[in-house]
Amino acid sequence: MRYRAYSEYLRERYGEKVYKLPVSLPVTCPNRDGTCGTVGCVFCGEIGAGYENLPASLAVADQLAANIAHIAPKYKARKFIAYFQNFSNTFLPPAALAGYLDQACRPDVVGVAVATRPDCLADRHIEALAAARAAHNVDIYLELGLQTVNYRSLQKVNRGHTLAEFVDAVIRARKQGIEVCAHIILNLPWDDMTDTVETAKVLSALGVEQVKLHALYIVKGTVLADWYERGEVQLVSKEEYVERVVTFLEYLHPAIVIQRLVGRAPASHTLFANWQSAWWTIRDDIERRLEERGTRQGRLCTYLGGAAAGKFL
Repeated sequence: MRYRAYSEYLRERYGEKVYKLPVSLPVTCPNRDGTCGTVGCVFCGEIGAGYENLPASLAVADQLAANIAHIAPKYKARKFIAYFQNFSNTFLPPAALAGYLDQACRPDVVGVAVATRPDCLADRHIEALAAARAAHNVDIYLELGLQTVNYRSLQKVNRGHTLAEFVDAVIRARKQGIEVCAHIILNLPWDDMTDTVETAKVLSALGVEQVKLHALYIVKGTVLADWYERGEVQLVSKEEYVERVVTFLEYLHPAIVIQRLVGRAPASHTLFANWQSAWWTIRDDIERRLEERGTRQGRLCTYLGGAAAGKFL
């Protein structure tokens, strides 16, 4: 393939297909509870991103058992990653995080992915992640929402943190050997191709292990939905999104795993999602464009390691 796909990475690492199962914790977000804001990011709905999650009132072990009972016989699945998905899953006491990690680490779980914000990651949370990895012999993946390196766009979407907090969180997590996946939105209305390239460069320079891309969708009942309905934001075309993804991949380090190229959201919850196209058709368009251009991930990743001094070496 012309990019390092997540499905292939999982097969290489675990020897077979691995299924990622969403888990809900009873947590919220500092951008909702008043710590750094009360209305959340302008694109985030009241239920967050966990459209398919079981209720957080269920114990972690029970959520996993129910999901595995459904997935395992249907797909002959034997290995799983427990994904603490919705809201900010380190926005809680470190001891509570450790307890949830312990519940998730059953014998058929080979990894735990924890989604959170970079400003919700204290050193003690990182230590809890590292301790669970050592105690249960599982891989721990930290999924950090960044969205863009453009600090003005981060302010516009009411993110509540800047690029600096993300850089700090990645550096501290990697010191403990915790692998990081960055969540990125490549078509924010206030970003252009320059921001796309710079985002790829920053992630490559930081050495994140994985990236998850998605196109911005408009969730009903959000601030962004109000702007959209009033015509105050204009989204780029599907063709422009495809071009941004291809360019992003060209500048991204070839070792970084691509968890996904485009996200998905249910039509019942959105005013706009993926140009009313199936997510896999956009993925196919991206792969086709890579082929047409004869390009691949990392082709333009020539800027690291003091590249301008290379002629003297």
